[in-house]
This record gives sequence, C-alpha cells and structure tokens, in this order.
Amino acid sequence: MADNKEYMTHQENMGTIQISEDVVASIAISACQEVDGVSSLLTGNLPDFMSGKKMSGKGVRVEMDGEGIVVNLFIVIRYGCAIADVAKKVQHTVYAALEGMTGFQVNAVNVHVGGISFN
Repeated sequence: MADNKEYMTHQENMGTIQISEDVVASIAISACQEVDGVSSLLTGNLPDFMSGKKMSGKGVRVEMDGEGIVVNLFIVIRYGCAIADVAKKVQHTVYAALEGMTGFQVNAVNVHVGGISFN
C-alpha cells in the first residue's frame, strides 16, 4: 500500500477490508455533483479551520470517527437555489452513496456552503 495514504479499515469474519480515504472522497464528490443546485466544490489550498488538518484541493475532507466516516464538503451553490434544500439533498445523497458503496457506517456529512455561482 502507498505510504502517504490513509485507509479506512473494517474487520470482517473473513479478514480486513481497507478503503483509501481518496476513494471515499471520490465517492462523496461524485454524489455531491449529482445534486441539482450544486455548482462546484471549492478548490485550491483551503485551510481547514475546524481541525487544523490539511485538506486537499478537492473541496472535501474525510476522516474516521470511531467506527464510522465523517465527511466535510465545501460547496458552491447555484444562484436562485434554496441553500438549505440543496445542502440537505447533498447530505442525503452523499450519505446513501457512501453507505451503499463502502458498507461503512457514515456518522456525519457536513456541508459547508462557501459561495454562490451566478453562471
């Protein structure tokens, strides 16, 4: 396995399942972008003021919380869309995608609206 990657680990009867945090982030990004009203994810070198953990330029931060996954998404919403409605749809869509594809428990999907797109 790569040295710099962190893996989510789940012990099963037949052995261990490990999924890279990058894979979890990719699933979250894909699911988020499917939601109507999401313009994009914030990109660039964003400081994560909540935990001090460096976040990639993808607009998503994934971490383990006990036995489950916690995802923070930093998004831009299209002008004219109801922010709370779009954020709730993102939460539900990402939650369902992660639980369905990884089999891991999702403890939280936190949505941070960092901007509005007028395009």
